[in-house]
Amino acid sequence: MFSMKLAALVVTALVACSAAPANALTMKECGESYRAAKEGGNLNGMDWAAFRKDKCATSAGESVSADSVKTAEPAEQDTSAAVSPTVAPAGVTFPATLAAEFKTEKPAKARMKTCLQGYHDNKEAGTLNGLRWIQKGGGYYSLCNARLKAES
Repeated sequence: MFSMKLAALVVTALVACSAAPANALTMKECGESYRAAKEGGNLNGMDWAAFRKDKCATSAGESVSADSVKTAEPAEQDTSAAVSPTVAPAGVTFPATLAAEFKTEKPAKARMKTCLQGYHDNKEAGTLNGLRWIQKGGGYYSLCNARLKAES
């Protein structure tokens, strides 16, 4: 029984190996072909990378279209997910200028510390209305930092 399965795999591998590189194999099919060739002793010293390049290669046009399909899917998922707006909820206040105690810091660090101070003030006052320090779509830090950059 095992020898029949092995023979079937070897035949499948030989058929797959004899196919032209323009006939693209999926990674699963390529892996099955590699395993079958390895078990059958038909690798002739090739490792996985060499086998894949030689026997499972795709044409340039096919690889470009496959890449564009792969990159289009996550973009669709991101747009369907609920994303917080880039505007602050009503009642949230931001510092207008850098805090005096942070003026000696580098500009980026001074903005961060000033924004953190403003975030804690809003949090204590209960005016964040669901806005978090960092969140997708622009959290308190992102909005505050943009305002302070525009001010300076």
